[in-house]
Amino acid sequence: RFLIAAHLSRASDIIRTIRDPEKPNTLEELEVVTENCVEVQEIGEDEYLVIIRFTPTVPHCSLATLIGLCLRVKLQRCLPFRHKLEIYISEGTHSTEEDINKQINDKERVAAAMENPNLREIVEQCVTEPD
Repeated sequence: RFLIAAHLSRASDIIRTIRDPEKPNTLEELEVVTENCVEVQEIGEDEYLVIIRFTPTVPHCSLATLIGLCLRVKLQRCLPFRHKLEIYISEGTHSTEEDINKQINDKERVAAAMENPNLREIVEQCVTEPD
């Protein structure tokens, strides 16, 4: 239990500072992510499932896939424990949430997206900690 709480706190801290691709704000400031959007479950010995449910600012947000990608990249880089990651749009908050959920949880599609230099640069700008 203690470890789950610590991992939950760590995951929340990691995503809190991700910046929005279009605005100067963080995802937390825009309430795209909150402390309540992170769930951690133990799935094996020293292995955890981290589930993130984020809420786009508008139901037709064109950047929802990109935000999901930023969440995935930052968590994969920064989580200090063995984990599986599932990232979803909060139910009922986006017009194409099913398609986006499939995209951001598909390893091949995520890898392909990160091979695109323009996309990778945007992701890096969003996930890099401000100095």
